Amino acid sequence: MIGAVKSFLTSSQLANIAQNTTQSVAIETTLKSIGRPGFILIDNDIDSDTKQYAAAKEFLYQATCLAVYMALIVPVFKKGGFKLAKKYIFKDTEGFQHFKDVKEYMHYRKLADNPSVNNRLKTLEKERLTDKTKIKDKYNDTLQAELAKEKPDKFAYVKGAVELSNIIGSVLGLAVLAPQVSHAFIHPALRFLGLEHKEEHTKLDTKA
Repeated sequence: MIGAVKSFLTSSQLANIAQNTTQSVAIETTLKSIGRPGFILIDNDIDSDTKQYAAAKEFLYQATCLAVYMALIVPVFKKGGFKLAKKYIFKDTEGFQHFKDVKEYMHYRKLADNPSVNNRLKTLEKERLTDKTKIKDKYNDTLQAELAKEKPDKFAYVKGAVELSNIIGSVLGLAVLAPQVSHAFIHPALRFLGLEHKEEHTKLDTKA
């Protein structure tokens, strides 16, 4: 068991998640949507109706923030950030010219992160045989040659531009946009579930 935990903590997959803003934010928000309502429900100092209301409200808030973040913020900022960096900020920087969009870069990066040359070449061959899209539409000659090297170039400036746009999107989206959408959605959802009514009665009983 301890060996498995050590293996996980030192794995390249965990390192990639830690360095990936989108995955980090998604995991954090998912844990909040489970953990916060859970702690509310096990709090014995709160009456049953209030617990249900507060737990449901917290879950809906976190879940809505995550949905808005993944469906709107990530695609817009990731694609927009890459285009902005390629056209203006890093227009003369090596690497950007190889990729027409962020999807192509992430596809290449996933292969380049694989430490095994054998595995990379096998994947390339599999794509060449199975993909309808021609292999050169994904990787030009330079990129194919890079993937055949022991340590291919991962084009750190491209990765940096993508991550910077993700960070900006995370800050603006989760601090400004997602809460507004959540607040507009939460109360109708609570009323639909019959929990807003319960909470109003609880407040009246407390005042009485």
